[in-house]
Amino acid sequence: MPDIGKMLIGMGLVLVLFGLFVSVVGKLPGDIVIRKENFTFYFPIATSILLSVLLSILFYLFSRVF
Repeated sequence: MPDIGKMLIGMGLVLVLFGLFVSVVGKLPGDIVIRKENFTFYFPIATSILLSVLLSILFYLFSRVF
């Protein structure tokens, strides 16, 4: 069970760092924002791709270690 705890802590740290990055940067260049008079549509495609790559690397590293 201690391995699962370490993995959860590692994933939590990665998510916190990603959250700080997104809050500082705001929006990445590939994100789609459509603003109309009373409607805003935000589709974070670049942010989703970046998060997917980071989580894939993280899961790969944890599977190799544990």
